[in-house]
Amino acid sequence: MINPLSSSHMNIKFPKGHVGIKSFDAELVDQEGNSIPSYETYLHHWFAIKYHQNITMSPNPKLRRHEDVFFQRNEGTCNEQGNPTKIKNGYEEKWLLNIMVIDTRGAQDKKACTQCRCDHMNLPKDFYNVTRDIHNQKLTTNYKGEGFQGPRRMVSLRYKISWVDWNIYQIPVKVYILDSTDKVRSNDSKILHDCLAEYTIPATGGGGDSPHVQKANIPMEKGGYLIYGTAHMHSGVVNATLYGQDGRTLCTSTPKYGIGKEAGNEKGYLIGMSVCYPQPGSIKIHDGEILTLESRYKNEFRTGAMEHFYIYLAEELPQ
Repeated sequence: MINPLSSSHMNIKFPKGHVGIKSFDAELVDQEGNSIPSYETYLHHWFAIKYHQNITMSPNPKLRRHEDVFFQRNEGTCNEQGNPTKIKNGYEEKWLLNIMVIDTRGAQDKKACTQCRCDHMNLPKDFYNVTRDIHNQKLTTNYKGEGFQGPRRMVSLRYKISWVDWNIYQIPVKVYILDSTDKVRSNDSKILHDCLAEYTIPATGGGGDSPHVQKANIPMEKGGYLIYGTAHMHSGVVNATLYGQDGRTLCTSTPKYGIGKEAGNEKGYLIGMSVCYPQPGSIKIHDGEILTLESRYKNEFRTGAMEHFYIYLAEELPQ
């Protein structure tokens, strides 16, 4: 069961042993196991995070040490997990889920509520407690700003994992998450990344047909063959494109909006981004190559805009 707002759940059920994760899907369901549409309860995000835990860690939180738990970078699906050679002696591999949901029942503008900010990055100083809406327009006189008292209900995250037992025929991939706000700089020979994650698109006084473009130039220390690519973006997205250093298009990800009422096809909601599956071996990113990431949104005032581009790279190809 999910607690109000954001919550973390340690030691979730996860495939045991040395395995290769093929897929990891999740959805919100009610106490009857029915899928919940986004216009009732919005799944803002969910993260599956790997960590290593000391096998002697005390069940008493007051007796736990800082070194009893440390988190691992999650290299994503299609990669091996549970490799005993990569787990420190005296520790065991576990997983947690971090989940944030927003109850929009009774809200006058449900879609505006889905852009809840988890922090105060990039927000205009006068954003809160003002009389203007998300488009910088004055609120109407019939604005209803009081609370909504709805019936309490249990909401759960139902997830499904597909995997295979690891063998010599499995080829792992490495997952890179590129951020369009990344302000890359260098310290001698070391590359430093400064990612804001979210950003604000300022009001332009009419917007126009041209989209707002956020761009980042990101060097890839280690390259590989591009196996998969897609973007994570929010409502109002036009598209996102990843370019190679020579200007070639590696992948363009476009939005899909719902047209119905059922869960997964909610009208007006961003329900997915297109995926690139290039022919294995057809696109290679070289070591040290500088990639250019461009995210495009409708040119109107917007807070919490985000663009993360996920790419899966394989260092070798099937024989």
